[in-house]
Amino acid sequence: MCGSVHCLKKFSLLFRNCAAKGSLNESKMIHGHVNVTRLEPDTHLWASMVNAYVKCGSIVYAHKVFDKIPVRDVVSWTALISGYVDQGHADDGVSLLSQMQREGVNPNEFTLATGLKACSMCLDLDFGKLLHVQAMKLGFCSDLFVRSSLVDLYAKCGEMEYAEIVFKSMPEKSVMLWNALLNGYAEEGDGEKLMCLFYNLKDMETKFSKFTLSTVFKGCANSGYIRAGKVLHSLAIRLGCVLDEIVTFTILDMYSKCGLAEEAIKVFKSMKDSNVVAWNKIIICLEKQGRSQEAAKWFNLIGYTGFRPNEFTFSILVSAATDIGDLHYCQTIHACICKYGFESETLVSNGLVSMYILNGCLFDGVRVFEMMTDKDSVSWNALLSGFQGHETCGLVPRIFYEMLLKGFKPNNITFKSVLRYCSSLSDVAFGRQIHGHIIKNRLDDDNFVGTAVVDMYAKSGCLKDADVAFNLLIKRNLFAWTTIIAGYAQADQVEETLTCLRKMQREGVKPNEFTLASCLSGCSSDIATLESGRLLHSMAVKSGLLLDRFVSTALVDMYGKCGCIEDAEAVFKGLVLRDTVSWNAMIGVYVQYGKGKKALEGFVMMLNEGIVADEITLRIVRYAYSYMSLTEEGKDHFSLMSKVYGMIPTLVDRYS
Repeated sequence: MCGSVHCLKKFSLLFRNCAAKGSLNESKMIHGHVNVTRLEPDTHLWASMVNAYVKCGSIVYAHKVFDKIPVRDVVSWTALISGYVDQGHADDGVSLLSQMQREGVNPNEFTLATGLKACSMCLDLDFGKLLHVQAMKLGFCSDLFVRSSLVDLYAKCGEMEYAEIVFKSMPEKSVMLWNALLNGYAEEGDGEKLMCLFYNLKDMETKFSKFTLSTVFKGCANSGYIRAGKVLHSLAIRLGCVLDEIVTFTILDMYSKCGLAEEAIKVFKSMKDSNVVAWNKIIICLEKQGRSQEAAKWFNLIGYTGFRPNEFTFSILVSAATDIGDLHYCQTIHACICKYGFESETLVSNGLVSMYILNGCLFDGVRVFEMMTDKDSVSWNALLSGFQGHETCGLVPRIFYEMLLKGFKPNNITFKSVLRYCSSLSDVAFGRQIHGHIIKNRLDDDNFVGTAVVDMYAKSGCLKDADVAFNLLIKRNLFAWTTIIAGYAQADQVEETLTCLRKMQREGVKPNEFTLASCLSGCSSDIATLESGRLLHSMAVKSGLLLDRFVSTALVDMYGKCGCIEDAEAVFKGLVLRDTVSWNAMIGVYVQYGKGKKALEGFVMMLNEGIVADEITLRIVRYAYSYMSLTEEGKDHFSLMSKVYGMIPTLVDRYS
């Protein structure tokens, strides 16, 4: 039996060589030799064995060896922890580090740096702060890797003030440290601080890496700092960095995210080795700009390059097909997805469900949904959205409860969709059930969901419930205020409507065009509310919202219903752009007060301006004819209506 120090050192060296080569089979073979020789490993050999399996990618074997170590020192702990962290299992790394400390083993600088890296990956700021305190106590804060890891942790967790403090406390700053702080600003989308820091780095003549440039390009993309991004692009060209694949890709990504399709295409064409991800960037950029037809053409070009589109390509393409709205094209894309074998991909299938539903093919969407083998909450949300405003919308409660029975947890989008159904049908009974589920799922503090609850109660006429839900909102933003104001306005509770508006302004929230339009609709009930309406008119003038068509149309309607026809006409004549809605409001005022001739004259003027009448226009004009009776002028207008809109069958009774 070999028990010498020489044998221990020899096996340790062999395991280190295996780790360097990444040879798992060789590691297992040497491990077998250790067992055959019945050698009792020392701490160094145990650590070398764990490290070898970690470096060979077998964390399972590494952990099995680790569990057999009689006395585990900091080196073996660090080897196993780094293995988990390097393979993306940051949570397990944090758990192991916590266990190590419970067993009384103090970390070294490498353990702390690895632990901080794990905390950065899983955004565990609390445990990271504990490690920071421990690093200070053990005197490891001066270590470059520990400090860089601290900056990275605080930056990734959005604690940029702490990141800056650690950064500034370092007498010597490596490029790695600069990159960590730059990356924090890039992730936050703080373009101003990002560029300021980068120019400080540049002025210090510190040699920055290609990764530094890529990080700054990413920050420009996230913050929309496209002007700075273009300057940086010129710098990258001068430095010859555009030859680097990673740098070029981040430049392409920046232009794509900022919506500069032409610049993105130029960068794409300059790339020596493009890949399917780069193609996806161009396609998604065109799609976001509303250039869906061009996005589809770019997809067709992929077939000539030899690249195989992936699930992300098809998800972008499905989105483009949804926007194009051509059913035949949608079906072609679906067939192409089946051809490439991506119909089972959840991301793609979810897009197909939405594509068919949003293009009015509800049952095609349902069929895709039912064929899905791997549904998620997004799948159910897509299906629920399809029943909004559809004749089968009564199925929404059934679908929602089926979703729960299948074990899927509804999220804020699910609840918003279901509450929209409750609002549209004033189904307050089901709405109360949903409100209960929201509280149970602890989403009642979500402003997005909370405002939808307010809207549901308000549209169902339950204003006390709406008010309670509104007052429970953590942040009462513009949308929330407009929702409660619209609820009171629809119920003709003018005093409450205006009280809400005043409270909103006192809280520093500025009303927008929809808020004012809602308030004005509340002042349209009778002449007693006219004075309030005039005050709102004055507010619209001061805030510059009078030019908005929603506000001006609401003013026309308000003055008309209060009997102030001249005021309604004055507002209407002041409109820069008159559309169908504003004409309907003005013609409706004339009809309301028995001015059939003026209403029909307005209708003719509307047609002469090239404005297309809708169902509401035609309904109003029918009332105007009833006032015109059988006059020759009335018959002339009737002839015009017959020619333009084919209304003889609907109006013949008026002339019989």
